Amino acid sequence: MKIALLSDVHGNAPAFRAVLADIERAGADETWCLGDLVGYGAQPDECVALAAERCHRCLVGNHDLVVLGSIDIATFSRNAAEAAEWTREHLGSDARRFMASLAPADTGAPLGLFHGSPRDPVWEYVLSTVQADACLTAMDARIGAIGHSHVALAFSRRDGEMAEGRQTPGGTEADLSKGEWLINPGGVGQPRDGDPRAAWLLVDSERWTASWRRVEYPIDEAARAIREAGLPQVLSERLYFGQ
Repeated sequence: MKIALLSDVHGNAPAFRAVLADIERAGADETWCLGDLVGYGAQPDECVALAAERCHRCLVGNHDLVVLGSIDIATFSRNAAEAAEWTREHLGSDARRFMASLAPADTGAPLGLFHGSPRDPVWEYVLSTVQADACLTAMDARIGAIGHSHVALAFSRRDGEMAEGRQTPGGTEADLSKGEWLINPGGVGQPRDGDPRAAWLLVDSERWTASWRRVEYPIDEAARAIREAGLPQVLSERLYFGQ
């Protein structure tokens, strides 16, 4: 089965539409989302509706949970909190019900799915090999997919050695058939690895290969929606830099 993995949509509908179109062109059998459908962007209802329609599996992320009131908004930075407050005020009831039905982890799939990490599905950012090594030990599945950091990454461990890791720019391929792996597709709606293009990951669960993808999308449209909503301007500006 060919599985499309994506994460961190963050209310950016133009990026989400572009990724879903690329997923369709790639011939993926299923699309799985690792959470944070809403957050910094100004089109939350459309993004949640697209996920409900197009994603076969979907997790809830910390930005989704704070909008639902399950996380204290005081734990967020000023800009993130302002965006969360705006989303709370504007999110429709259908989107709210869909997000409330989701969990931050799913271990019933051919690979483990976690918004943050196997150790802490809501909050942990896995950005180092030390963290990845501990997470691989904590994980039952041989391969796990994580989001949350907005950075496309791959960590692997073989034969009891310490985990190794690297960033995975668009076009990166990996053979997942041996060893243990933690893979991150990067961010759809707000990448933070210096590449402003929307990110996603194609996994072939029969051959156990992975291919990291990047997609151009109309950033101006997403940035304009943020400005017109009255959200912090930095949230629109950073889209152009992938930061």
